[in-house]
Order: sequence, then structure tokens, then C-alpha cells
Amino acid sequence: MKKKFNCQIDCANCARKLEEKIKKIDRVEDVNINFMMKKMVLSIPDDCFDEVFKEVLAVAKRVEPDVVIS
Repeated sequence: MKKKFNCQIDCANCARKLEEKIKKIDRVEDVNINFMMKKMVLSIPDDCFDEVFKEVLAVAKRVEPDVVIS
């Protein structure tokens, strides 16, 4: 399942680092963070979306504590 989220992140380098870390999470098929548009497109299988999304949020806070994903 591919979903779009608002992603308030401070800089392009932070967005790149966050993308790299999220891509390493098991069952994440793809992620794309557009710093200028403040958008994140995340692709995770339907059957485990909630579980994996919680992990994505945790990783995001570790990489960039000020990030807001909604």
C-alpha cells in the first residue's frame, strides 16, 4: 500500500538521511521524501502497515528528533 504523509523536516540532507534509514526497515518497499513539498510517500504491504509504520515513526525520531510526520 502506498500512502502519502505530510513530513515537516528541516533540510534536504536530513530528508536524505531519513530516507536511507527508512529504506532499511524490513517490509518497507519504498520511501520518497520531498523536502521542498514537505511530503513523504511510503509503500508498505497492507497486512503489516500499522506495525511497520510505528517503526518508521520511531526511526524518524531517532534520525531527526524535530521531524513531524502526519
